[in-house]
Amino acid sequence: MQHLTYQTLEGTMGALSHETLEAFAQHIRGGVLTEADSGYDEARAVWNGMVDRRPALIAHCLGTQDVRHAVDFARVHQIRVSIRGGGHHIAGNAVADRGMVIDLSRMRSVRVNAHEHTARVEAGALLGDVDHETQAFGLAVPLGINSTTGVAGLCLGGGFGWLTRKYGMTIDNLLSADVVTADGQLHEISTSQEPELFWALRGGGGNFGVVTSFEFKLHPVGPLVYAGLVVYPMAQAEAVLQAWRDHAEKAPRELSVWTVLRQAPPLPFLPESAHGQPVVVFALLYAGDPAAGEREAAKVLDYGTPLGHMLGTQPYAGFQTAFDPLLAPGARNYWKTQNFQQVSNDLIDEFIDAAQALPGPECEIFVAQLGGAAGEIGNTDTAYAGRDANFVMNVHGRWRDPAEDERVRRWSRQVFDATAPFATGGGYINFLTEDEAQRTDTIYGHNYPRLQQLKYQYDPANLFRLNQNIQPAPLAKSA
Repeated sequence: MQHLTYQTLEGTMGALSHETLEAFAQHIRGGVLTEADSGYDEARAVWNGMVDRRPALIAHCLGTQDVRHAVDFARVHQIRVSIRGGGHHIAGNAVADRGMVIDLSRMRSVRVNAHEHTARVEAGALLGDVDHETQAFGLAVPLGINSTTGVAGLCLGGGFGWLTRKYGMTIDNLLSADVVTADGQLHEISTSQEPELFWALRGGGGNFGVVTSFEFKLHPVGPLVYAGLVVYPMAQAEAVLQAWRDHAEKAPRELSVWTVLRQAPPLPFLPESAHGQPVVVFALLYAGDPAAGEREAAKVLDYGTPLGHMLGTQPYAGFQTAFDPLLAPGARNYWKTQNFQQVSNDLIDEFIDAAQALPGPECEIFVAQLGGAAGEIGNTDTAYAGRDANFVMNVHGRWRDPAEDERVRRWSRQVFDATAPFATGGGYINFLTEDEAQRTDTIYGHNYPRLQQLKYQYDPANLFRLNQNIQPAPLAKSA
């Protein structure tokens, strides 16, 4: 190979000589892949089967110094660059088509300080990596609900899961971070060191640099918790969703109950006649004494007459893997998201109408219950600006056949449009697809001008643009 062509930041084509590429590869301990190398196709594949991009080169970083070299190389040669953590992102921004991927997925170290109740987590770690290490000490950090989710992307977008109502969002438990900015410099940031950049990272996504490690505050959780599923037939949807809404208003913050409207998978505790039929699923976890959790879960069983349930005391880390099969890689995915302060009867009607038109067996509408500790922090205290949301909806279009692309996407958009009159106007940034760039400023609300100014300060050329991008502006307009 005489030279390697790549896409520049401006969309033109550039070229790297073989010698230049070889010299760069000497600085990347995990190696650099191009299309000519074995393992390239595996390395460029991402979770969402709709994303099929061919980067010019993939830099497998094993540490902060590798990342610094990669960022410097991208900046000097003006290469279109993307950052890949360890998990799955719906928009597929982890892969720069004809550009360079800075791949952190092999950086999976988790180091627990049991005495201080903290953990240092590298940027390629998955939730399962963190749970494995922290639960050995009966500790946990609020993360998501799938063990295969990447910690970095989750945290930088906000992060919520079963522990959020009791202990706050993932970003609320972030103590410090190491970040490489667009100039290749390493910053160790916290509330006392570069607090403005630390503010921006807590919800601002990958706009401000490459975070190589996170330090989290840990809380006593488990190792056993009370958790599980309760499933109702769609015929009872109106009554059970109203009961869930009413229960959520007065539930203790230890309890999180999320609802999912979908076709019933072949779960062993459901009658075979229910398999494939539309159902309302309530997934719950009690982050406290399991005996108290059992008493609270009994109220979920009283919403109506369940088709079946699977509730009990179980390992917290185990429940974190319960939904992994529903998010296995390779399927085609298209999502839409809304935030709600409350769930009205009319909104429930829209949920039911949407569920009755499900376009496939893997499609679903899930609504997460938030509030509690997450809502006690102000909308401007972190870059994440959805603190007024007590519920977050994800319209999860998921299918296999490319011929179904338009039909499933149309259904997802219709559900989004039908629920918009009841929404806050915000949404969860990590659920945005690549065609929703116009929603970014709305989701950040009054925080957007401040984010634009910080983007200009730390990344004025917008090197880190393959994300839900914040446009740099030296004097952003008032919101």
